Amino acid sequence: MTLFAFNLLLAVVWIAITGNASFPNLILGFVLAALALTIVREPFGSAVYLDRTRRLLLLAGLFLRELAISAWRVALMVLRPHMDLKPGIFAFPLTVDRDFEITLLANLITLTPGTLSVDVSEDRKTLYVHALDCSDPEAAKRNIAAGFERRIMEAFR
Repeated sequence: MTLFAFNLLLAVVWIAITGNASFPNLILGFVLAALALTIVREPFGSAVYLDRTRRLLLLAGLFLRELAISAWRVALMVLRPHMDLKPGIFAFPLTVDRDFEITLLANLITLTPGTLSVDVSEDRKTLYVHALDCSDPEAAKRNIAAGFERRIMEAFR
């Protein structure tokens, strides 16, 4: 956690030096700070911290990719002359078990166009998801498990 705070501090210093307080500049500063910590590895950089940073960036990249693909699919669905949609709700069995991981997964699903997290079962083992096109719920479950859920488990375990 100390390394994360130090990395964030270096990112803020980057913003101060460049004079540009935008979110993309903060991300750039964070990445540059992580690279700097990799170079000076001792006493600040640690392989575990840098590996976690890499896994978090992979999760963010997966989300951005899924966001673009889903937005494109929804746009194509809406523009078709005959919308042959089969909306529905399916139960997704959760592998993640911590509250933070379940919340993150539910939010990533909700932020992706065409899907919406509806509820979590009381035993926290099932997430109910509404899909705009639920013609193949098993494929949607496999996509979530192999994508978001796997990356969340890699990043936070």
